Amino acid sequence: MQTETPLQAHDLLWGMTLDLLETDLPTWVTEVITQGQPVVVRRATTDPTVIAVGIRGTARHQRYATQMPVSAITKQLKPEALSNVDLDCFPHLMNQLQMIQNILNQKHWTWGYTGSVGFELATGIQTVTENSDIDLLIRKEEFLTKDEAKQLLHQLEQTELKLDVQLQTPKGGVALKEWASSTGKVLLKRNDGAVLVNNPWL
Repeated sequence: MQTETPLQAHDLLWGMTLDLLETDLPTWVTEVITQGQPVVVRRATTDPTVIAVGIRGTARHQRYATQMPVSAITKQLKPEALSNVDLDCFPHLMNQLQMIQNILNQKHWTWGYTGSVGFELATGIQTVTENSDIDLLIRKEEFLTKDEAKQLLHQLEQTELKLDVQLQTPKGGVALKEWASSTGKVLLKRNDGAVLVNNPWL
């Protein structure tokens, strides 16, 4: 299929099959792929013909890193496609996610869900537990000041939810909490590894 450009960390991809993987697989990986579940794009440097992906199981420790040929992708779903899903279909998540949407939709930013919440919203497979964080991705092409970051963090913390919020800049990903509270360098996650930087937009 013609994928959206570019493929980015946290995108969900369908099309992985067992014949694309090594033969000596954990049983749970075989089950997940046989069921046709999506894989998630992870940060790594690869040949242009393949994309680094992770396969997730039902348990937190069940994570399997591999690669997938770009030509095998049959469907791509970006986190922001999940920002306005019909919450009536997810009554057990509705109250929490409504609070988040009320805050972020006022900002007119591009954002979405990743992690177990994003996976469940995309597939309908119940993966969120009471111990799960709600992982959020906010795409910020333009610089976000420390004051803006602190204000947003304060608003989100008022929900008293377990949130893990990442800002995606053109250079990589940085934790909102770290950017808002740090007075020095912050950790920027890039495809070629994590680095400490003063400004994640430069």
